[in-house]
Amino acid sequence: MSKLLTLQPQSLWKYFYELTQIPRPSKHEEKVSQYVIDFGKEHGLETIVDEVGNVIIRKPATSGMENRKGVILQAHLDMVPQKNEDTNHDFVKDPLKPYVDGDWVKADGTTLGSDNGIGVAAAMAVLAAKDLQHGLIEGLFTIDEETGMTGAFGLKSGVIQGDILLNMDSEDEGELYIGCAGGTNANASFSYEGTPVPAGMTAYKLTVKGLKGGHSGLDIPLGRGNSNKILNRLMWVSERNYGLRLASIDGGSLRNAIPRESFSIVVVPEQKKDEFLKYVKEFTTDAKKELSAVEPDLTILVDPVPAPDALVDEKTQRNLFNAIYACPNGVIRMSNEMQGLVETSTNLAIVKSTNNEIKLQALMRSSVDSAKTDLEQMMQSVFELAGANIMFDGQYQGWKPNPGSPILKTMLGVYEKKFGKVPEIRAIHAGLECGILGGAYPNWDMISFGPTIRFPHSPDEKVNIESVAKFWDFLVETLKDIPVK
Repeated sequence: MSKLLTLQPQSLWKYFYELTQIPRPSKHEEKVSQYVIDFGKEHGLETIVDEVGNVIIRKPATSGMENRKGVILQAHLDMVPQKNEDTNHDFVKDPLKPYVDGDWVKADGTTLGSDNGIGVAAAMAVLAAKDLQHGLIEGLFTIDEETGMTGAFGLKSGVIQGDILLNMDSEDEGELYIGCAGGTNANASFSYEGTPVPAGMTAYKLTVKGLKGGHSGLDIPLGRGNSNKILNRLMWVSERNYGLRLASIDGGSLRNAIPRESFSIVVVPEQKKDEFLKYVKEFTTDAKKELSAVEPDLTILVDPVPAPDALVDEKTQRNLFNAIYACPNGVIRMSNEMQGLVETSTNLAIVKSTNNEIKLQALMRSSVDSAKTDLEQMMQSVFELAGANIMFDGQYQGWKPNPGSPILKTMLGVYEKKFGKVPEIRAIHAGLECGILGGAYPNWDMISFGPTIRFPHSPDEKVNIESVAKFWDFLVETLKDIPVK
């Protein structure tokens, strides 16, 4: 602790240390919210708690800076609670144990909470400072970012006065983020009647495994295999050519992950089994060749199993196979604004049968809301044609990149002048609070930036000490150069 408190800037690290001593996993932000409220009142600053539990602290402009646009310093109060198996820690009750390890700050056996505790501490340090130049500052401390973005969704229009949002939740110093994807869950389902297994059928378990998977937004441009699509392709041909019938299917497990493994129990007529097994081998060879550059460990297995109790009826099976084959998957469109950035994508994440129902879930992403709507309608048309029920939920807005952003121009100039190089301009094909907050405040000019954090959401989480100092210096200089109203 003593070494941590000697790090520069001391005010930021002081508040960060205090945050590590307050349990604050997502959904349990009561103590940290009260800490921030007490901080605001202690410093004589206007302090507001909105309907959903976000804390807003307002600090007037310093002398001579009253004509500058108001700046919102935004960070989330909650953290991801992960620990090593051999660590005895209760995230609802116990403080973290941060320590300095060379160039990094880490925690003993747990997540550190630098995501987004560094952002919170930076905002508090600005609000508490007596020696900084700035226009109107509003600290916006949101709740429950990690598990539902509840605070961002709950922020009402008209509460915040500022014009420029500085989100401090990015994890690479020297990068400025100017866009992110919005998202929607597509949930489709087929109801079916179980039918008896005909005589003369042989049962097999089909397995697709060995794929890399990955984040369905960040990793979607890598072209990795989708186990649900691969398995369905095999079954679609086998149904038509070898009389395959489906008993059950289980593919994927997380809505925001590219599925790595898929399994099905099928039967084929005894007289067709040799042809079927030959085709599986041929298909495996073709699939491995297609994906050899990205999926070197792709494995497809076909193993004899006992006969199942019942099968999916033939009409539902055909509709299911056709719908999965036709279902959009992967990158749909690249961004016009930023070279190499995915604008719109979708990932068929889950296909699972249980209790005479087959459920499918896909997560669609886009930084352009109208393109996301178009993709929803495309998905709806596919599954409605196949006779499935489909509904959408979990919608959150995207943040379309604006390379002409005035605050971007300001921050590029400040960084180059301060550090002698131009920061990288980035956008992310995943969700940030900026997209949601911008829905309530469409006039905001927004940037996301932060220090270098590695392995967030894991007990290996660490924040680079030098990058925190650079992040702070950059923030302070930016506040001096905020454009006039």
